Amino acid sequence: MRQLRIGVLAGLLVTVGVLAWGGARLWDSLGTLPSVPAGAPIVLAAIAVILVATALSIRARLRAQRERRPEAKGVDPLVAARAVVFGQAAALVAALVAGMYGGTCVFLLTQLSIPARRDQAIYAGFSLLAGIAVIAAAVFLERVCKLPDDKDDDHHNGASA
Repeated sequence: MRQLRIGVLAGLLVTVGVLAWGGARLWDSLGTLPSVPAGAPIVLAAIAVILVATALSIRARLRAQRERRPEAKGVDPLVAARAVVFGQAAALVAALVAGMYGGTCVFLLTQLSIPARRDQAIYAGFSLLAGIAVIAAAVFLERVCKLPDDKDDDHHNGASA
C-alpha cells in the first residue's frame, strides 16, 4: 500500500480552493451563492476525532504487544489495513472538501460587511480547519500502522542461496 503524500494532498487542497474561489465568484455574479452548512465543520471534526482515536488505540495495542504484556491483544493485520484505507480515503475527501470551503471562505472574506456572509465565512473557515485536522489525523493513523522497513530486502537481488 502506498503512503499518503503531503504534497499531493496540499496540491489538491490548493487547486480545489482556487477552483472553488473562481466558482463562487461566478456563481455569485449569476445569482445567490449557496450557503455553507453549519454542520460541515462538526462532521469533519468528528471524522478527525474518530481517526485519532483509532490511531491511539492501535498504537497502544502495538506498544503492549511489543512490550510482551500478558493482557496485550494483538492487532489483526486486516484491521490495521482497513484503518489505513479509511484514513487515506478520508484524507483525500477532506482535501477536496477543505479546498472547496477554503476557496469559498476566501471569496466570502471580501464581503464581511454583510452579516449573513460573515457567518458563512466563519463556517467555511472552520470547515477548512477541520478538513486540515482530518488530513493530519489520517497521516498520523498511517504512520502508526506503518510496518518497519525490511533492511534485508535491499541487499538481496532476488537470488536465493
